[in-house]
Amino acid sequence: MKILISNASEQPIYEQIVDQIKALILRNELPEGESLPSIRKLAQELQISVITTKRAYEELEREGFIETVRGKGSFIAPQNRELLKEKKLKIIEEKLIEVVEESRLLDLTFEEILEMLKILYDEGHF
Repeated sequence: MKILISNASEQPIYEQIVDQIKALILRNELPEGESLPSIRKLAQELQISVITTKRAYEELEREGFIETVRGKGSFIAPQNRELLKEKKLKIIEEKLIEVVEESRLLDLTFEEILEMLKILYDEGHF
């Protein structure tokens, strides 16, 4: 499992961990039942506080992405793929609303926005 932490990001470190693990689960790179590194081990690998890693795991468990078994560790929980996809679509929708609002402030046309999106998508900026 590869997680990259950016100190330049405004997003808290625990949220970066949560988002990246969720993405790995959604892409099925972390399949149901697979074990995660211990809190202590992940903290060492990322060179961060154990408290930060613990907070990330607690958030993932609260959202139903992982299950923790006392004495055995944390594992990827069974997922409802359709529900996860729906959650991701909602996030995309919120980001697109922000793009539309910013575009209107700049008086960009729909065609200009569409052209930018097409260029970004075709170049693989995703």
